[in-house]
Amino acid sequence: MEVRGVEDLAIQVGADWPFILKGRENSRIEFDRIKEACKALVMPDTSLVVFGSLARGEFTDGSDIDWTLLVDGITIPQHLTVARQIAEELAKLESKPPGRTGTFGNMASSHSLIHCIGGEDDSNTNTTRRSLLLLEARPVGDDEAFNRVRNNILKRYLEEDLGLWRTSTVRKIPHFLLNDFARYWRTMAVDFADKQHDRFHEGFALRNIKLRLSRKLLYISGLLACFRCQLDFPDDQDRIAFFSRGNSVEVASYLRNLLDKTPLDMTAETLTRFADKRTAVVDLFGAYENFLGILSDKAKRKHLEDLTPDQLETDAVYADARGISHRFADAVKTIFLNSDNPIGDLTIRYGVF
Repeated sequence: MEVRGVEDLAIQVGADWPFILKGRENSRIEFDRIKEACKALVMPDTSLVVFGSLARGEFTDGSDIDWTLLVDGITIPQHLTVARQIAEELAKLESKPPGRTGTFGNMASSHSLIHCIGGEDDSNTNTTRRSLLLLEARPVGDDEAFNRVRNNILKRYLEEDLGLWRTSTVRKIPHFLLNDFARYWRTMAVDFADKQHDRFHEGFALRNIKLRLSRKLLYISGLLACFRCQLDFPDDQDRIAFFSRGNSVEVASYLRNLLDKTPLDMTAETLTRFADKRTAVVDLFGAYENFLGILSDKAKRKHLEDLTPDQLETDAVYADARGISHRFADAVKTIFLNSDNPIGDLTIRYGVF
């Protein structure tokens, strides 16, 4: 049986991951609610895009709704009105609003997302929006603007990656894209410390566990999408022929299709095909299942949100969550930092230095 996602993997290994399955069902229900509430608001050349656990298919009762009105065209005053109306409709649904950073819950223009990759004009907000548009975004309703922006972002990464198109380059790893995914992962880690400093450690425990698991999984799925450019074409000549300038549209479509998968599905499909580490793969998803179990437990989630730094060392709920994150990290290490499998070899070769 070919594994095409985490549900197939659960069947194949005989695992019971109810919180992963429940997160998918919750996401479908919440997505439909938002679509029905906001379907009449979105204007031409815009898309309402959701991010976070809802887009990843991991929604729980405590999840917030991270959204953006993505504008890919002439900016007009009515866009602000529409963004406010979307916020009002989501409030009527009693949806938990986005966090206070200002990254979500407003408008975003395609111009900076496409043209400001790296350099001084590529702010943390811009990097976050661009990375998440590729790694964990889903359009609500009209997807024309969303697809156009994603295509053009990928086009920038690919067209300027000169080594990718050289016939003398046998290994086809999109370095520009991979390096930006790596930069975003490190940005999340550094910004975590900055937010804790600004917020006097408010919510430290829950944010810390999310960084160790769901944020790390985002990076893993981005790495794997880049590695698939090598792994999916075992024959050198076939690989060189596919990654040619004359085939750039097909290459972009191929990568986009990979990135359309949820991080869990992307990881399940790729690890089962190429890692040959069944025990570690099952441990990885088992740990993630336990993580979603904690997020789905209102009492435990609230407990972690309210913990103060001086309580961490003796708190049983946090100790359990940390243990889950350690099991996840051990599985990741076994797969990604050992050269005895193709994914580990590519990680050591391209994902570390």
